[in-house]
Amino acid sequence: MSCIGFLSPAHRAALATSGEGGPPLSAFTSPPASASKVRRVRALAADPTTAIRESAALSQHAPIDVLEHLAADAQSSVRACVARNPRTPTWVLALLAEDADNRVRGWVAAHRLCHPDLLARLADDPDPAVRAVVAWAAGWQP
Repeated sequence: MSCIGFLSPAHRAALATSGEGGPPLSAFTSPPASASKVRRVRALAADPTTAIRESAALSQHAPIDVLEHLAADAQSSVRACVARNPRTPTWVLALLAEDADNRVRGWVAAHRLCHPDLLARLADDPDPAVRAVVAWAAGWQP
């Protein structure tokens, strides 16, 4: 059984006209995370399974202290997920910029909140892939 839902013609018509006379449906934001959602993300962050901690690190509902905790995870893939999370604060990105794994440093360089000073530091990274990401990201800086 598939969990994919298909829109009926009536649903498609409603979506097509959703922007007429008001904001489109895509302009509405999700409600803030409930306390139970945040508790679940905290539980995922403490799970012994790497893939589950990665999921917590990527969660848009991950509290900052959870992201900080996961930034020190033993698995570099979890740390890379923290660097990929758009909500990761700049001070956590600065910690991750010193990571031993070049993939983590590359994700830091690609982060939209990566400070120009941090990008400049990563421009001298020993890994050519990280330097390439820095060159790409520098084109997006204001």
